[in-house]
Amino acid sequence: MKKVSILGLGWLGHAAGVLLQQQGYQVLGSATSLEKVAQLQQKGIDAIQFQLIPHPEGIGYLRLFESQILLVTIPPRSRQGDGELYLQQLAFIREMLASSAVEQVIFISSTGIYPNESKASPYTEDEPIIASNASNSVLYRAEQLMEDSPSYALTILRMGGLMGADRIPGAYFSGKEQVVGHTRVNFIHQLDAAKMIAWVVDQGLWNQTFNGVAPQHPLRREVYSKNASTLGILPPASYQEAADEKVGRRVSSEKISATGFSFDFPNPLDFTYTPRLATS
Repeated sequence: MKKVSILGLGWLGHAAGVLLQQQGYQVLGSATSLEKVAQLQQKGIDAIQFQLIPHPEGIGYLRLFESQILLVTIPPRSRQGDGELYLQQLAFIREMLASSAVEQVIFISSTGIYPNESKASPYTEDEPIIASNASNSVLYRAEQLMEDSPSYALTILRMGGLMGADRIPGAYFSGKEQVVGHTRVNFIHQLDAAKMIAWVVDQGLWNQTFNGVAPQHPLRREVYSKNASTLGILPPASYQEAADEKVGRRVSSEKISATGFSFDFPNPLDFTYTPRLATS
């Protein structure tokens, strides 16, 4: 039985851990507090306390680096400085990996790394990204840092906007004025994101980069309107005027689909959510 460790049993990491366990993998994950560890263990996920501040602290956290496969789902905290703390955390992870039993790493990045420019064709994994054109310089530096190691095989998953469950795009703009509604979305459902992680592990898709984005890209206002009508939340009070419908920055999912992966939620207009949280 292959062992998979997950750094960060948060919104995505927990969903991936549950799915991997269902598929027969032995999963060990981390949480930053003993309280969260206890909650996860009650739900059937083996977890230990581990945090990076930025140096590693925790109880028995070296067990995380005894697995063959490591999933890194620690997101950059955009409200905490300039991203240097996040990069320091990754540097410590890379240092621990160098002397560990880990052979393969999945690093969760974001489509926010692509240039913030609209173009007729969607962005693919072959898009040349350098420091000067990356929309998010921290993500660019993070990917470069994780790639710069010969001790493990690395696969990067650039996830789009993570939605589904209690993350409802229309709820973020409910009742607000002058909302941008004329650009297209690059969303992925939580369950598809977890499924993609498990797919990479199961298929052994190492030393590659994949976009994690639903194949269809409806307009933002279409998504917000659908959320409002099906979940009973207020739609935006008004939208920004646009002379023309913009193509917007679209991101392609063709590369992961070409491996045989199929999306359960290919259209963001059909995403499922947690109804009891829709109006909370």
